Amino acid sequence: MAATSVQVVEDFQAAQNDKIASPPSQEDLERSEASKTKANEFFNDKNYDQAIFYYTEAINLNGCNAVYYSNRSLAYLRTECYGYALSDASSAIRIDSNYVKGYYRRATANMALGKFKAALKDYETVMKVRPNDKDAKMKYQECAKIVKQKAFERAIACDDSKSVADMMDIESMTIEDDYTGPKLESDGSITVTFMKELMEWFGEQKKLHRKYAYQILLQVKQILQKLPSLMEINLKDGEMISICGDIHGQYYDLLNIFHLNGLPSEDNPYLFNGDFVDRGSWSLEVILVLFGFKVLYPNHFYLLRGNHETDNMNQMYGFEGEVKAKYTSQMFDLFSEVFQWLPLAQCINGRVLVMHGGLFREDGVTLDSIRNINRNRQPPDSGPMCDLLWSDPQPENGRSVSKRGVSCQFGPDVTHHFLEENGLDLIIRSHEVKPEGYEVAHGGRCITVFSAPNYCDQMGNKGAYIHLKAPELKPTFQQFTAVVSMSPWIYHFISACVIQLSLSFDANTNLTAQVALISIFKGCHTSAYAHTNYWMNKEHDKCS
Repeated sequence: MAATSVQVVEDFQAAQNDKIASPPSQEDLERSEASKTKANEFFNDKNYDQAIFYYTEAINLNGCNAVYYSNRSLAYLRTECYGYALSDASSAIRIDSNYVKGYYRRATANMALGKFKAALKDYETVMKVRPNDKDAKMKYQECAKIVKQKAFERAIACDDSKSVADMMDIESMTIEDDYTGPKLESDGSITVTFMKELMEWFGEQKKLHRKYAYQILLQVKQILQKLPSLMEINLKDGEMISICGDIHGQYYDLLNIFHLNGLPSEDNPYLFNGDFVDRGSWSLEVILVLFGFKVLYPNHFYLLRGNHETDNMNQMYGFEGEVKAKYTSQMFDLFSEVFQWLPLAQCINGRVLVMHGGLFREDGVTLDSIRNINRNRQPPDSGPMCDLLWSDPQPENGRSVSKRGVSCQFGPDVTHHFLEENGLDLIIRSHEVKPEGYEVAHGGRCITVFSAPNYCDQMGNKGAYIHLKAPELKPTFQQFTAVVSMSPWIYHFISACVIQLSLSFDANTNLTAQVALISIFKGCHTSAYAHTNYWMNKEHDKCS
């Protein structure tokens, strides 16, 4: 059995013990401080990769300094390497059990990983040391609320509860006379005209009537339920498919893909490789458009599940709050049901395998193994389903602990062995932002594609999509840059609304409500960024 995410992090922590145990020389102490100073400069310039490099250099010279591990932990948090951040924070605490920042870092990492009980324990420790710290008290109270909420949800959960889809009464929903937006046909069918009107309507930041939104969800669920966990398609000679990576709620960049590459059709098929939602503020618009095209072209428009098409991630990174704010809690529950039916992987012409995350923590996984996965559930902490959604490639041979704290990292030899065993040429995956929008690794046999340019409005990366044309199936890459999603005067108006909203929140305002409201008004800014920063105490989010 594959190790759980907790075991993976513990393995990494054990590997740090030798560094911590050896006392440094005076020369090493001086050199390590110089490296830390360089790292802090890079951190302040938001060059986190270089900051991590120099913090690592400092740790290699002096593994007995809690500050170095804590600082590197913060840099890992900023690059979303939550598993590494958790490990470094734990190392800082082992070196100095009184180092408060270590507990803050570890709590933040655990929050990002959805490990609320562990985070609460660290906040309790901070409260004992600093009982008058108002920010720590606020985080402790909010984290305690989440833990209680989770316990309550487990207590009332019922395995044989009815599907939300089965309880829907669409016919009782009326269309108000003043609604002037896109409308489905009288029989509920989706047309090309409807999809064009829908994209324009959303582009004007208007809301689709809830009856039509529910109808799209119910129709796409019926389609997805009939699909296997491993989709298999065959392109005829001369046919081409476009493969897109993460979109993450960046609606206007999705429109730009269709502008550059043409609208989906039977002659222009697409495959979107997971992570349609979260982080961006128009996740609902993105997913309704994608689902609409899936209903319109069920055999020429393909969707695979990403790690963000899950309840925990949707709660942490904004989609749940967005749906509840724009529509209802019931609609989010229906989205959750639909996401569970998304296929996990797609094989093209028996030669190219596409999945969101990557390969597996154990050898011996075959295409039949993927076919046999029961996907209609929330993903487990380990095993093939988890790996397909979460794993990442690495340049070194073999496997190593995941920087994310979930699944693993796999090397070129793992990729080569899997492809040879299953008669494949290459894998295409997404899941990671890349400066050029794509990356070719493992001797050209592992390709990453990422389609959310200027990710989180701060990364400055390009987006990309891939063309695969039969019979060669040689990937060609199409790059694009982020589009301006709203005029400057609208943006400044919304920014003012955000400030006003932020000032109006009091101590009793629930965190989820804050994040949901702010993410909707902030437009391009992401709810994930707002959420992560919330858990970083302003006093403690600086390097020492």
